[in-house]
Amino acid sequence: MAVIQAETYAKFKPIFLDALKTRTEPGADRKEMMHAIISQLKDASYTREDAEDIRPYIELFLEEVHNGTIEPFPKGPFLTGLKPDPDPVFAPFQKDLFTPKPQEKVSAEQALIDQLIAATKLYDSSEAIEALFAFTINLREFAPFNAMLLHIQKPGLTHAATAHDWWQRFGRVPKKGMRPMLVLRTKGPVDFVFDILDTEGREVPVDAFAFPTFGDLTDNRFGELMRSVAKERIDLIPLDSGDGQAGWIRLLAESKAKTGKNVYQLAYNRNHPAPTRFVTVAHELAHLYLGHLGSDAGRRVPNRRDTPHALMEVEAEMVAYLVAMRNGLKPRSESYLANYKGAFEDLNLYAVTRAANAVETAMGIASHKLWNEKS
Repeated sequence: MAVIQAETYAKFKPIFLDALKTRTEPGADRKEMMHAIISQLKDASYTREDAEDIRPYIELFLEEVHNGTIEPFPKGPFLTGLKPDPDPVFAPFQKDLFTPKPQEKVSAEQALIDQLIAATKLYDSSEAIEALFAFTINLREFAPFNAMLLHIQKPGLTHAATAHDWWQRFGRVPKKGMRPMLVLRTKGPVDFVFDILDTEGREVPVDAFAFPTFGDLTDNRFGELMRSVAKERIDLIPLDSGDGQAGWIRLLAESKAKTGKNVYQLAYNRNHPAPTRFVTVAHELAHLYLGHLGSDAGRRVPNRRDTPHALMEVEAEMVAYLVAMRNGLKPRSESYLANYKGAFEDLNLYAVTRAANAVETAMGIASHKLWNEKS
């Protein structure tokens, strides 16, 4: 899984094009083109390890050759003195779209959470972070970020709701003198919620807080989720790739409106089982919402493109893990994260939990949506 950086792709694209022009003929199949590019890289003193790092860019290039976006053998003739139209693939990669913007100011909200975490010293070990994630996975009635807030306030919590929801849904009211906990409202400032132990009234059904999960995710259900993602100005590309290629995401165009949403392209391996595809899409969406592709005003995403690559992958996989586990899937994130052990020290829990919120919303599986569907 990889973030496609425009500058890097622009650097390698001429090499890939030259490889096809000098080492293949029109009509060459994907395997022949791949072999030609690898040979070209080898002759240019790139190692096998380098080639593996570059592989996502090769896959993207070959996909664009396949769908006609790139034409390695332009049809002519052209009039003397005139050049063919610029390759359309470069249109999204104009320099001004990728010139890093000044780092946006840290929001008061994030500053408050960072201060709270630092003051309580809750998450200064891997065990503490593991406990937080287990709590967030189990507290499905709240978005991941609010689950973290509740864990900070009351780690032993099992279920919580507003006074209104306790009464309307379960016939219960807060006990006299009980102090509420604070969460952030979806479209507003804050809400106050109460632990189930701090309420009284009718018995709560055993399955009252059980939300439907995917379990063995079907292709049809995956298709429904992707239709939701596509509505978010994200162009989805099913790749016909081998098992070693999972997916990637890149910026296609920045919105011209100050508060508009950017346009992205996200690819996933269509040959993988639906649960694996789900985790791939969640991972790539996480890169977007974590700010690894730059700022996006319409989505309230800050610019975090200067995040080290290893930390980017840790954050994105943490988000994918949370979203998958909260929906009944069990990704093998441990083996993936083992490659980035050194990056955990700088893990940004604020960014991870907020991105998990956004990924669930983009997929149409946000907690507030599921909660309303149960009503």
